[in-house]
Amino acid sequence: MIIAIDGPAASGKGTLGKRLAHHYGYRHLDTGVIYRAVAYGLMQAGQDLRDEAAAVAVALELDPEKFGNPALKSHEIGHAASVVSAIPRVREVLLNFQRQFAADPPGAVLDGRDIGTVICPNADVKIFVVADPKVRARRRTLEAQSRGEAADEAAILADILARDERDQNRPIAPLKPAPDAHLLDNSQLDIEGGVRAAIDIIEAVRAGRQRG
Repeated sequence: MIIAIDGPAASGKGTLGKRLAHHYGYRHLDTGVIYRAVAYGLMQAGQDLRDEAAAVAVALELDPEKFGNPALKSHEIGHAASVVSAIPRVREVLLNFQRQFAADPPGAVLDGRDIGTVICPNADVKIFVVADPKVRARRRTLEAQSRGEAADEAAILADILARDERDQNRPIAPLKPAPDAHLLDNSQLDIEGGVRAAIDIIEAVRAGRQRG
């Protein structure tokens, strides 16, 4: 089974994906980490984030063993990743990697912003996660502070709104729910509530297919 998790409510989404993968015994890939790794590689090399050739070169040399680098979680890298992810050739290079991950047994949970629409359009279950931008900004602020980072909540909110607009209007793989995606609004849910709601959606889909 392939479970696709998309939506603008990125904060906590990776945790949701990990929890679902653990629950079902599947593998998990936070696809945002891939783009963060490309952005990080460019910044470490002093390259322009919009330099297509340089970005593609970094994407081709990605090492999955380095996806756990704590530096990839920073607010700065998150913003840079949004810029890099808008480059069509970078998305093309990383497409096969993500699809292969999804196809390998026993099953996979992938989360990002175009899983159900582009990466895995035939995913068994698609969940589109949303939350009020102010709630998301507050959550990200607390996450940053928990890592010992300084965080300006107003600046984070402005960045969230700008990123959503940029991702929703980009010509390649815009952020939008797949026609058969299930909406999950976690504005008022903690991670436990979000996990329970997602499991309810998945089990309802599975039950429907078994009856069919």
